[in-house]
Amino acid sequence: MSVKYILRIFLTTTVALIVVMWIYALFFASKDSINKFEDREWAAGAQARCLLAKEERKQLSDYRIVDQLGLDALKERADLIDIATDTIERFVAEFRTSLPRDPKGIEIVGLWLDDYEIYIADRRDFANDLRIGVDEQFAETPIDGLPISEKIATFAADNEMSFCKPPIDLSI
Repeated sequence: MSVKYILRIFLTTTVALIVVMWIYALFFASKDSINKFEDREWAAGAQARCLLAKEERKQLSDYRIVDQLGLDALKERADLIDIATDTIERFVAEFRTSLPRDPKGIEIVGLWLDDYEIYIADRRDFANDLRIGVDEQFAETPIDGLPISEKIATFAADNEMSFCKPPIDLSI
């Protein structure tokens, strides 16, 4: 056998395997997200509840520049952060008492809420740091090298619960 013949067989096999892979990916592989659960009614209810929390946080908006507010500015900001975090904590607690009805939903929503608990703790730590005069950028717990809010937001988006994404109020 010549090198040319072996090379031709190798390239033909490689191209055929790539074609088969793409046919499988485009026509046979599941298109559902690994994060998606079946109970769409629960997801719609969660979306509505998260919208209420978002509206509550919107009422707390404070666009003043902290540097120009005096000595109590960091404490005032910390208090606002705690009140905004309360809106998140309330819906997380409510969701824990009423999980989706499907087994996958029960499992993965529970994990999502666990992630939210970590995010809430990060927000509380940030507010406490502000109270003692530490004015640094908000830092979230990383999961696999990404901020935990990315993981939470991806899950919410995959389940059509865009209002359940973490707020970006501390990221600015």
